[in-house]
Amino acid sequence: MDYQRFNQAEQAQINAMIEQKQMSDFVNLFTGLVDRCFRECANNFTTKAVTGKESACVKSCTEKFLQHSELVSIRFAELSQTLSNPPTTNSSQQ
Repeated sequence: MDYQRFNQAEQAQINAMIEQKQMSDFVNLFTGLVDRCFRECANNFTTKAVTGKESACVKSCTEKFLQHSELVSIRFAELSQTLSNPPTTNSSQQ
């Protein structure tokens, strides 16, 4: 996005909106991770303490999630790069 066409106040407002959206996305991502790992790993409510099995499960769940997120980020970066640099066709070869 070309911010040069906006005045300084509009640029500040756009940046604030982007930051708010990023924070909202992060909170949603974190909430989803907590919910998913809790549902998958917390299954013994007879004690307040987290069991070793639950702790290992949560660790595995978060590692898988982070690895998945990293792969998705890499793919989005590749896609973004492809879209910003579309292949050029040589019209003289038609």
